[in-house]
Amino acid sequence: MDPETLALHTGIHRSQFNEHSEAMYLTSSYVFESAAQAAARFSGEESGNIYSRFTNPTVTVFQERLAVLEGAEECIATSTGISAILACVLGLLSAGDHIVASRSIFGATVNLFNNILSQFNITTTFVSATETQEWVAACKTNTKLFFLETPSNPLTEISDIAAIAQVAKNAGARLVVDNCFCSPILQKPLELGADIVIHSATKYLDGQGRVLGGAILGKRDLLMDGGIYNFLRTAGPTLSAFNAWVLLKGLETLKIRMEAHSAHALEIANWLTEQPNIARVLYPGLPSHPQHHLCKLQQKTGGGIVSFEVKRR
Repeated sequence: MDPETLALHTGIHRSQFNEHSEAMYLTSSYVFESAAQAAARFSGEESGNIYSRFTNPTVTVFQERLAVLEGAEECIATSTGISAILACVLGLLSAGDHIVASRSIFGATVNLFNNILSQFNITTTFVSATETQEWVAACKTNTKLFFLETPSNPLTEISDIAAIAQVAKNAGARLVVDNCFCSPILQKPLELGADIVIHSATKYLDGQGRVLGGAILGKRDLLMDGGIYNFLRTAGPTLSAFNAWVLLKGLETLKIRMEAHSAHALEIANWLTEQPNIARVLYPGLPSHPQHHLCKLQQKTGGGIVSFEVKRR
């Protein structure tokens, strides 16, 4: 099915009321048929909702829908994009492990890696987003995770996902890609070799600045059995049912919005190149962008973000 159809209908589990739009389940907990059923659900022997810190029907619909759009087996929704990164790292790594990360990542992510994770003896080496050999050189025997954003925030550097995925595989590390700037409409890192995709659903997935949210996507065994789900279940950086419902409405229009963002960004980028006071325009959709050829290979369009430098007087 086309993305527009998937974004409208995936994950629909109608209640006995046969509602047209997804229901919003604003409940903290659930009723069980018996004590035996409650015990079976809490132990994991039986599937079903238990407690909305880690199971909620509305959140489940969002997870199923985003997973289909991203081409992932599983999705774990979180309260914010940063909490998705935190859950991913603490769910997969231990004290003494090492991360290789792009220098060109969101400022709060840099702070998380440098100042928070370092307190737990998880260290990070930062390298160029575009020079694959720097990723090779930064690997250590305890390197367990690669982390990058592409396009980067805010200079729109494009990383070669397939090449860096191979470096990660050779090093015995997992590659995590923040796909926030493209969304699954324009780019699918899992198809290019990434192990995990991260989203700040606050941005394009919502699209209107209404709520916070995050998501982790990848293979089911890695997310559900590898410690990430257990971290969410215990520590509770949980997406609320209300926010999940709002994000579902955002997903319904994601494709047409991303196409419009990209078309308008290209128009603005072309206009900026003609302005005498602009020194440089950084937009992956322009032939002048340093990684334009790579953008054409792994993205459907140049995306919706334009950066530029003003000439000094």
